[in-house]
Amino acid sequence: MSTYVLIHGGGDVGWSWHLVAAELRGRGHEVVAPDLPADDPSATFTDYVDAVVEAVGDRKDLVVVGHSFGGFTAPLVADRLAADLLVLVASMIPAPGESPDDWGRNTGCDEAVQAQAARDGGRTGNADPYVSFYHDVPRALAEEALSKERAHPSPAAMKEPWPLDAWPDVPTRFVLCSEDRCFPPDFLRGLAAERLGIVPEEIAAGHCVALSRPTELADLLLAGR
Repeated sequence: MSTYVLIHGGGDVGWSWHLVAAELRGRGHEVVAPDLPADDPSATFTDYVDAVVEAVGDRKDLVVVGHSFGGFTAPLVADRLAADLLVLVASMIPAPGESPDDWGRNTGCDEAVQAQAARDGGRTGNADPYVSFYHDVPRALAEEALSKERAHPSPAAMKEPWPLDAWPDVPTRFVLCSEDRCFPPDFLRGLAAERLGIVPEEIAAGHCVALSRPTELADLLLAGR
């Protein structure tokens, strides 16, 4: 039995993982999916990591999973807790010393979003979250997700340099969503190769895959466990 530590993305809450958590628990695993600190403009990566570590307690056999902005926090958690595995899902991949504010420009994501939007008629990066984030999530579920939106991450964290000197010495996988309208799939394929040296595993889903394809995502998370 493993403990899956599920770290949500920006503006989100641990609830975003509830369908995946049910799948994992139903197959005999423990799950920790905390709400990270929000509505605090001074919160830092240390605050986010501390919240996760406190929620994990003394559990062992850890698989740390980070979604979207959770890609900045999950490696820090995996490093501190000496996790067995780190899985990034439709996630940002930080470099040492890189702040979230600089990530889009440094990686070329901003240009990739603009180029993809020009090809798909403005769906990628669209201001309407039902178009850009929740296009394949059942409407009632998407509405519930939006009702839980919070101010996370903080302005302080957005400007904070990512504190590790190198990627943690933890086996790492990347799950790419092939219908993602937040981070274009071709962009993430290239970034995963450049920064992690890995080929992503792919799932036919939009950015909020934990709500749109929870069973399929759980299958991927459990692969090889």
